[in-house]
Amino acid sequence: MRRFMHLINVVPLLIKAQKPIATSSKLFPKVKHRPFFIPTRSMFIQTQDTPNPNSVKFLPGVQVLEKGHTMDFPNATAAYCSPLAKVLFRVEGVKSVFFGSDYITLTKADDDIEWMVLKPEIYATIMDFFASGLPILTDAKPTSDTQIHENDNETVMMIKELLDSRIRPTVQEDGGDILFIGYDAGIVKLKLQGSCTSCPSSVVTLKGGVQNMLQFYIPEVIAVEQVEDEIEIRTKVEFEKFEKKLEENDEKGQ
Repeated sequence: MRRFMHLINVVPLLIKAQKPIATSSKLFPKVKHRPFFIPTRSMFIQTQDTPNPNSVKFLPGVQVLEKGHTMDFPNATAAYCSPLAKVLFRVEGVKSVFFGSDYITLTKADDDIEWMVLKPEIYATIMDFFASGLPILTDAKPTSDTQIHENDNETVMMIKELLDSRIRPTVQEDGGDILFIGYDAGIVKLKLQGSCTSCPSSVVTLKGGVQNMLQFYIPEVIAVEQVEDEIEIRTKVEFEKFEKKLEENDEKGQ
């Protein structure tokens, strides 16, 4: 890069110096100068580890969503509204995709897949997409769960305000998000997204962090409850059945 910067400074000087020589002397024929093209710098994508070893934040250096907004794609089916998410799911080993304001969190399928194997293809996919000029989202809107509504009572408004100002920014720094699902009889229902979904420390985050903070500022809050999608619940049930079947087969084999 330093060599390119040197050329940028030197080339105009050479061109200026050449003009009087060519015009004042008949010994040198006039030459038409061709444009001097200097290669542009490719997109520099940085990565950042998260508390979840299976999730990594990719920072492309450009805006992904509006500030404070997020978008979660837990599976390829949910990516129908995002051309970027679609191409990322084509990378073998990618389990889920999550968008933040200036980052993309990818979660791999299992521990056996190494990030050093996945990253080169992910880098190329992100670069190619942003070079294409395609929209990141088509017919979907980013998350706005903490927007204040007319029918929200004072407690719900305080919960949303705390989530937006104190809790979500910290969680988003770790490549995930916490959505407000509802509040009933002292129970705050939240949903984890991105790197937080399968993070080993997610329970600690909810109970030790989020719940304690909400209870400190809002005495009405009794507890925090994690809500899961129906698809996630079905997947867990099927996985547990599969593991149980494998154990039974192992016992029969012995």
